[in-house]
Amino acid sequence: MISVEEAYKIILAQAIKLDTINSPFVESYGKILDEDLFADRDFPPFDRVMMDGIAFDYLTFQSGQRRFKIEGIVAAGAETQSLKERQNCLEVMTGAVLPGNTDAVVRYEDLEIENGVATIKLDNINQRQNIHAKGSDRKEKDLLVAKGKKISSAEIAIAATVGISNLKVKRNLKVAVIATGDELVEVDVKPKAYQIRKSNVFCIESYLQNLGVETQSFHLLDDKKSMQEKLRKLKNEFDALILSGGVSMGKFDYVPQVLEELGFEKLFHKVKQRPGKPFWFGKSLEGTCVFGLPGNPVSSFACTVRYINPWLTKVQGLPIKPSYAILNEDFKFKPDLSYFIQVKVECTPGGFILASPYNGNGSGDFANLSEVDGFLELERGKNLYVKGEVFRYWGFR
Repeated sequence: MISVEEAYKIILAQAIKLDTINSPFVESYGKILDEDLFADRDFPPFDRVMMDGIAFDYLTFQSGQRRFKIEGIVAAGAETQSLKERQNCLEVMTGAVLPGNTDAVVRYEDLEIENGVATIKLDNINQRQNIHAKGSDRKEKDLLVAKGKKISSAEIAIAATVGISNLKVKRNLKVAVIATGDELVEVDVKPKAYQIRKSNVFCIESYLQNLGVETQSFHLLDDKKSMQEKLRKLKNEFDALILSGGVSMGKFDYVPQVLEELGFEKLFHKVKQRPGKPFWFGKSLEGTCVFGLPGNPVSSFACTVRYINPWLTKVQGLPIKPSYAILNEDFKFKPDLSYFIQVKVECTPGGFILASPYNGNGSGDFANLSEVDGFLELERGKNLYVKGEVFRYWGFR
């Protein structure tokens, strides 16, 4: 049996490399960018008018002139125009190219316009006010987005701005989420007294899908032969297999034996933790990782949040950003195990996270998870955890 820290290091060391594919930029939300995006021209590409109003020559205003004859109007999207007479002005709309021979813009709210003449009601203005200067945001060939970024609406807008309709992205990870056990029935089936509906796989699937993972669920009965046949097929179709149940010491817990018979290398089995002690992890020669999680609902979910999430994050090439929280009350735990205690959290005005323990009925109490926000990881080696101490926090909301 190994420690939580050892298990974590072993799992991260097995992060696989994802291939690069081309994706239409409008379909790339949530994917990982696998190329740098550069500015194809200055941003903005011209001196851009920032307010609806008039554009005029600043020095003419400085000489004392306040009344300007309007020569015309310049709309956004119109070709560049120039002021013909410096004592005059041009009406301009937000987003328009700043007309030649002008270097200041005053908004309509600060004007009086009558009979084709604009009178400025301000005593002082600044040269180039209300003008978004060409190239002031980015210069041509500047790096706009570095590879390795998770694509959001902002990156999609940038791709559109620089004219890239297809982006190079990492392909989505494909994961099989597998329930095991004869006692499980489908969600829409009324279970008999000795049966329960499947829930772990749907919990894990929904969690992974929110992280940008392609998932598919399966159900294996407690039969070695059929289990072996199904797993032999799945290991060639998915990047990772996540099994819930069948990894403990029961007479029908065949998963570890079947996996090793199929050529999976066991990297560890059992971790000094609660919940989730029977956790099995290994890898095939082809590179398929297997996470054999305990069947108890809280155990399987805690292992998903604590280990599989960071593994996926590393596979996607994203930084793993640890979170910490302050224990909000004294807590006692005697076994020499790391303990993932369920907590409700709140943020203080100073930005600190306070974590309050929430008691449940053990690792089978799935309903309890709807009342909490995450797990606080209490390190092994002590039996009293004091209010005010800081621990690693694994949130799932």
